[in-house]
Amino acid sequence: MNDFVYVGRELGLFRQALNWKRYLAELIRPYLSGRILEVGAGSGTNTAYLCSDTYAEWVCLEPDSELARKVSNLVKARRLPSICSVVEGTTATLPANSKFNSILYIDVLEHIENDAEELQRAANNLAVGGNLIVLSPAHNWLYSPFDSAVGHHRRYNKNMIKKMAPPMLHMKRLSYVDSVGILASLGNRLLLSQSIPKASQIRFWDNYMVPISRVLDLVLGYRMGKSVFAVMSYSRAS
Repeated sequence: MNDFVYVGRELGLFRQALNWKRYLAELIRPYLSGRILEVGAGSGTNTAYLCSDTYAEWVCLEPDSELARKVSNLVKARRLPSICSVVEGTTATLPANSKFNSILYIDVLEHIENDAEELQRAANNLAVGGNLIVLSPAHNWLYSPFDSAVGHHRRYNKNMIKKMAPPMLHMKRLSYVDSVGILASLGNRLLLSQSIPKASQIRFWDNYMVPISRVLDLVLGYRMGKSVFAVMSYSRAS
């Protein structure tokens, strides 16, 4: 029986960040195909924005039994597509012969202590031509009481992602996103030092900062942002 319990309390707050979820969906969807594994599916909020019946299968992998049950209930209630299935566990408990065309880590890798080992396991479950997709908080100099409170071991920069990338994969995309959001993160780091943001702060960031970031990120060439976005691909030539 899996006894993992997620310590974070932010899932409910960020469920309301609709502009951010839409922005992420636009970034991630081009790299999704076939059979998909979402590692650390949480309460299924990202699943709802990304998953559709156009894919062959969508596996929600979640180690927290309560969160896994919530996602299962969403599938049963048809609030998630019928192609969704829920597996309680981690990549370490997946069958070695499980192969996926896309593997997702959306705000998950930073919660895993042995992150390089985790990505190597994921790479072993990636089909030829498949994509390993990572979105995580960026820059350790932005590490705040909020990061600590929700169980983040670290934040990342591009060089950290490059160094831990499995050697069998090649980097298809590596960039920063949410350039304006750096201001919100820096403000919390230097001034507020909150362990959990207020709902009003999440709404302000999502309603005003994210729409500006969507434009500014493109203008800046995705060179700065409070999150790092990486896509690693597996080909026989890798």
